[in-house]
Amino acid sequence: MGLDAPNDGAVGGSRPHQHQHLPAAIGGVDPRSNIDHSPLIDEARLAVEDDIRQSGHQSSNFNVTNGEGFTENENFSKPDVSNMEEPTWRHPIRSTSKFFTGLEAHFGRKFLVWLGVVQCAVSGGVFALVMALGLPLFKELGIDASRQQLYMSLIMSPWAMKPFIGVASDLFPVGGYNKKYFALYSIFVGLFGCAVLLSLFQGGAADAAVAKGQSAVNVLTDYTVICFTFISYEAATLDILGEGKYSELMRLHPQSGSSVISFKFAFGLLGSVVVQTFVGPLADAEYFEVLFWIALVLSLTPLYPTWRNYLPETKRTIDEPGMRRVCCGRMLFDNGSFQQKRAPFIVITLCGLSAPILAAVTTYGDLAIGLVVSATLLVAFAVATFVIFPLVFFRVFMAIIITCMSWISIGSALSYWYTASEQCNPGGPNFSYTYYITVTGIIGSVVNFVAVLLYQNFLSGWKFRPVLIFTLVIGCAASIIDLTIIMRWNIAIGIPDKIYFLFGNAIIENLVIVLNSIPMSSIYAKIAPPGMESAVFAFTVGIANFCNMVSQLLGSGVISWSGMTTVGDDCNWEQLPYLIIIFQILIPLLVGVPAVFLIPNVLQTEHLIDWDNQGSSWRQRNADEPDEEGTRTPSTVDDDVDSRLEPLLL
Repeated sequence: MGLDAPNDGAVGGSRPHQHQHLPAAIGGVDPRSNIDHSPLIDEARLAVEDDIRQSGHQSSNFNVTNGEGFTENENFSKPDVSNMEEPTWRHPIRSTSKFFTGLEAHFGRKFLVWLGVVQCAVSGGVFALVMALGLPLFKELGIDASRQQLYMSLIMSPWAMKPFIGVASDLFPVGGYNKKYFALYSIFVGLFGCAVLLSLFQGGAADAAVAKGQSAVNVLTDYTVICFTFISYEAATLDILGEGKYSELMRLHPQSGSSVISFKFAFGLLGSVVVQTFVGPLADAEYFEVLFWIALVLSLTPLYPTWRNYLPETKRTIDEPGMRRVCCGRMLFDNGSFQQKRAPFIVITLCGLSAPILAAVTTYGDLAIGLVVSATLLVAFAVATFVIFPLVFFRVFMAIIITCMSWISIGSALSYWYTASEQCNPGGPNFSYTYYITVTGIIGSVVNFVAVLLYQNFLSGWKFRPVLIFTLVIGCAASIIDLTIIMRWNIAIGIPDKIYFLFGNAIIENLVIVLNSIPMSSIYAKIAPPGMESAVFAFTVGIANFCNMVSQLLGSGVISWSGMTTVGDDCNWEQLPYLIIIFQILIPLLVGVPAVFLIPNVLQTEHLIDWDNQGSSWRQRNADEPDEEGTRTPSTVDDDVDSRLEPLLL
């Protein structure tokens, strides 16, 4: 469940019926040298130096260089948490000011500007626009709910590619930069997708395709899906690069808690509110061309701050050990780091590439075969995790998989039912897109803003288990509201559909999305063992996004196999109430809630796994050559990781 709804991975989606997990990833710049060796490359050295700092063997004052080339002193002995006071309803202005002051102190002003622009214009802007358009555009083309959900899973596949994107940026600095040109490339890919959409939807292209027949519809639909996937790729790439930076800083400053995640969500929701004000009315009027012009502008927005290095990193050179030139010298290959951590790189790459390939095969091939392959991959990932990591890590990993998979998405069927015409759904709500996307979307986004504040004030001090159980139960309650409307019980007691849906489902479900996504994102950032933060974090997030995609695929199969007819004038919705009861209420409660107990019951400001104690046997088993103080060096960590992973790759 979690943020599995507008889009299995971004804030601010406008379709209320697809819960989704916000994707998270890792990376960043080493603040002590300003050299971004990238997350997977520098993680071991960071962990060792952090252990030295905590032991008092190193001066507490370090010279920190920012991305502009100037230095400032930073005290690493104990971050000043006085500036990180969480916003509270008692003193909202003062505490909010301290909240942002603490954010700037820990994460840097320019990076926060870049993160805010990306979340507002891309994740909560153009990507939310694309996800909202998935309903009216595909319905206009006569695509049924099951097929539409397959298409949306393919569009979402770049979010499951994030581990691969992270590895590529780590190993192949372009023009000397690990992140800058990967970010710029993704922006141009998104712009290309928007430009092609503009050329496709000129002057009633959808109506013309329908008039020409199914063959023309299929061609137009395929091109549209590809362009939407390009836009999704832009959002996913910028997201992984930004999350990489703040994830590293979260480990350096654990007292910051989930503050930067709340900041990220807030700006994504701001972009979503703006987008949702016009998507519904323009979709009702079939002004798709206007919407794609807006998407083009939003996709372009991060170009300037990215070009100006608001995501700071220092240029890398061929003189660094292990560096090679490839692609006419414009691109470097960090062969030294690849050889040092070959197995983690390969595993994460395979994890990232499996999602889009599987989505394409399932969408354009056979759904049943795709689901069997998905199950096989999940079992393989689980077995590998059990063999490689200690039991406590495996339990958390399985909790992530089970909770993600326990919420089988049937969001497309619900959206089609709510917006069906009177001929297709006699006596139904027959919501317009203006109401379903814009009105409920704006109110839902306002609720999301409130949810962020509620979380920071009341839930950020909770332990992980009660927070996740609370959101799962409330999510199931929101599904009961869907069931009530579909069975028309609200009409029987005199409550109109729009009122009941607005004050019930639109509010509760959007509240659950944020309240679940913040702790889940925090778990992704805290689960990794020292010395493997980036690799394991990228792997874990990739698995979570992969599970959400499989949930979409499985939901598409459930809709198709139920025998429902969701388009045309002779629709059949007879099985929809049973699907809600089974897949949106019973399975999450009976499977998802017990899985939460696999997660350690610790506060969100504490380490999720105590690697010094709970992971001691794992450390000892994998420490070949400890130094005289019993601390592994980065090279030893790397060799141990490779020795444990490589047999699984054969």
